[in-house]
Amino acid sequence: MGSSSGKTMSSGGSDLQEEMDQRKRRRMMSNRESAKRSRMRKQKHLNDLMTRLSQLRSECDRVMTGVSIMTRDCVSLEAENSVLRAQVTELSYRLRSLIGIIAGSGCFEERYRRSDDDLNDSSSCLYACCCVLTSNEMITY
Repeated sequence: MGSSSGKTMSSGGSDLQEEMDQRKRRRMMSNRESAKRSRMRKQKHLNDLMTRLSQLRSECDRVMTGVSIMTRDCVSLEAENSVLRAQVTELSYRLRSLIGIIAGSGCFEERYRRSDDDLNDSSSCLYACCCVLTSNEMITY
């Protein structure tokens, strides 16, 4: 009886050991699968980041090209604006000279005379310029 109960114990201990080994193997397999899924998620995240980086670099290149074009256009417009300002200054000087010539010759009546402030307004200069525009003695520049 003692021997049969000893066999039962050793047989039960062996079954218990097998069950523990089986659980350990299942845990190891589960851990491996979990680690594999984790590596796959990490790789997918890395791939997504690389794709996003590529998109952002492309967008940055487009923006930099746009900034370059805008800068070039701005410089061009500033140069054109400078030329136009110089032309306005020159034409204003010529207009004042012509008005001085006309005023000195008595070409138009006193009611059409304008102050210097009015000469800056092109519509008010129409009266002063009418003699020059209709005169047979056109002044060329």
